[in-house]
Amino acid sequence: MANSKWLIVGLGNPGKKYECNRHNIGWMVADSFAAKHNATFQNISAVGYFTKITFKGNSALLIKPTTYMNNSGNAVLALTRKFGISSEQILVIVDEYNFEVGKLHLKNSGSDGGHNGTASIIYRLGTDKFYRLRCGIGSDFPSGELVDYVLTDFPEKDIDKVKIMIDQAVASIETVIEFGAARAMTLINSGRLWRPKTQKLEENSDDKL
Repeated sequence: MANSKWLIVGLGNPGKKYECNRHNIGWMVADSFAAKHNATFQNISAVGYFTKITFKGNSALLIKPTTYMNNSGNAVLALTRKFGISSEQILVIVDEYNFEVGKLHLKNSGSDGGHNGTASIIYRLGTDKFYRLRCGIGSDFPSGELVDYVLTDFPEKDIDKVKIMIDQAVASIETVIEFGAARAMTLINSGRLWRPKTQKLEENSDDKL
């Protein structure tokens, strides 16, 4: 994986009123990831904010599309063409209402799951073969009110869970960049990435028996 290139896409909507919406968790994670690595976003024409990060000798391109959620695929397609990136090198950070707040899950390919941003990317790329880091936002809404739910802010009671999820999502991205998506998927989806170091050492020792 040395010197590999990833396109990390934080999905969301531009504008102050959307800043803390559940739907913008992808932007929140992208901002946190960039801040941790002292990276500064630059505006790339009309498609989004972009920066480059190097971690453990591997490079990653980070983008926050400004095409609005339903047209996220336009930004992703433009960046893949500009930098010659294949769909298998794309990691999309996306909100997932089917998960409780705080849960993370790394997935490779599959349907859009009813998410318009993911649907747009699949449509524009002509393939579903890209990775998605799904960030749980909960489903505490009445039938038929999903749109209003995702376009409102996280309530105060969930803020601590959201902060932890963002930190864990940043660590997930770093794990993908350093070790590759296959190994990262095992560590993230099993929860092993979040366990105390002492427990990880014990598990590694058991693996060798």
